[in-house]
Amino acid sequence: MIAVNLQYALKGVLQTLNTNMSLFVNRFPDNTTVGNRYHLRLAQNGFAAGDNYGWTTGFWSGMLWIAYELTGNENYRQLGEQHIQDFTHRAENAIDLDTHDIGFLYTLACVAPFRLIQNTKAKYAALLAAELLMNRYLGTAGVFQAWGTLDDLRLRGSTIIDSLMNMPLLYWAAEQTGDHRFATAAHRHSVQLRDHVVRSDNSTYHTFYWDVETGTPVGGKTAQGHSDNSCWARGQAWAIYGFALNYRYTRDESLLAVAQRCANYFLNHLSQDYVPYWDLVFGDGSGQPRDSSAAAIAVCGLLEIARWLPEGAQRQHYQTAAETILASLVTHYAAPAESGSNTLLLHSVYDLPKNIGVDEGCLWGDYFYMEALIRSLIPNWQVYW
Repeated sequence: MIAVNLQYALKGVLQTLNTNMSLFVNRFPDNTTVGNRYHLRLAQNGFAAGDNYGWTTGFWSGMLWIAYELTGNENYRQLGEQHIQDFTHRAENAIDLDTHDIGFLYTLACVAPFRLIQNTKAKYAALLAAELLMNRYLGTAGVFQAWGTLDDLRLRGSTIIDSLMNMPLLYWAAEQTGDHRFATAAHRHSVQLRDHVVRSDNSTYHTFYWDVETGTPVGGKTAQGHSDNSCWARGQAWAIYGFALNYRYTRDESLLAVAQRCANYFLNHLSQDYVPYWDLVFGDGSGQPRDSSAAAIAVCGLLEIARWLPEGAQRQHYQTAAETILASLVTHYAAPAESGSNTLLLHSVYDLPKNIGVDEGCLWGDYFYMEALIRSLIPNWQVYW
């Protein structure tokens, strides 16, 4: 395994974060870099440049809260609290929230500061968001619709593997309110994905459809992978971490088992430097781009799996795999200071079929890289999810 200095890597991360705080002030960077540099979110659809819209703004907030937790620097806290105001306004007015990604947004932007500093406005906003997410629950099918309004016939009954990461918001809401419908829906959703989105070879579909009238599973497709039957790398990483997090809250052993199965498939399809190509159908020599963000997500998922296994060879296997992948990210994918980039991780892929964010940095890759670092440096760190 490559020997790396994680404290030194973290120092570089904080330097870049400070630069970006000065650059964006209280506005939000775009989903991905262009030429390895972040710019303000585009002005579009009635939103001004840098406005809080889309599914990725919470990752920027999450990075601030990790930085605050690591350093105690009030600048991170103050900007994070400004974000809480923004996210509260967004939840109160349901601005661009016709999506399951409500969990990504509000877990990091609001649940995290409530856990850290008991910010009551953050709690209020996160509970509003949890109710909005519950509106997307399709009871007959037992899943949360991924995208679009609920009367959109094209998207009705669809969910995606990423959605597993949005369930922790609901488990948290159940803890805070004592209302078990949040946790019941989240658990049923995770079981439906366990049974239908994970294939017999332990790879995953990106998207899966149900008949909402009968609850009958229809079949799987992809939106961002190479083909309907291939295995999109980031989707497999979401499965590793998402199933493990659902186990954290439910103690349903079948969810920890399926997280391990997905992890084994992922690890068996890595490249020589332990960072996957954007779809796991591709291997070394394919000439395809890597997705460093999938690797960062997987590190967090592998560490979460190891957290719940008893001492022994299995636990050590996942722990070592996580350390090896993180070492490769630090050594080969972290943006050097002299590169002129303001991303943390280079060489990620957002959506190759649509040619969006290919071989660029991305907000979620940067966030999960920071989370992987803090998880490794502080093994008993309390996760935000």
